[in-house]
Amino acid sequence: MRRDYFELDVRDVDWYGEDEPPLQPTVSIDFYGPAEELRERFAGPDGDLLAAEELDTTLRLQGPIDDSETTGVVSVTNRVTGDYVMELNAPAKDVLQFIGAAREYGRKADDVDGHYRVDVAIEGDHFATFEKSTFLVYDADGNLLRGQSLIPSGVEL
Repeated sequence: MRRDYFELDVRDVDWYGEDEPPLQPTVSIDFYGPAEELRERFAGPDGDLLAAEELDTTLRLQGPIDDSETTGVVSVTNRVTGDYVMELNAPAKDVLQFIGAAREYGRKADDVDGHYRVDVAIEGDHFATFEKSTFLVYDADGNLLRGQSLIPSGVEL
């Protein structure tokens, strides 16, 4: 699947860094490509939709983390097979702000289900929603950046 088939929009992060009540950050991903291909990638061996705990989300930086122009590749992978479910390009600073808001939301809201939500749509029609608490960030060389990643306490990598 091509990365340009996806559009990414972030909601509920404006409170982060302000003196406002926390809101669960949400990333909306809309897909404008072959719908059946996306549905197949989100399907488990039994044909059912993969659960949130069967998916991993990552950001792979394409340049220096301190450069405001750096982009990154947001990936969702099948945790069991390691296969990419989808990939899309995004400004790194936006994704890092999202991760910061999710981290702070988890601290302030004591959210046990997830620190952020992922809504996936196919050409505007809702397809799936996932509650997640982990979002790993890698530099351009493939090294894990623990300080920028969202890793719940008690999770070992």
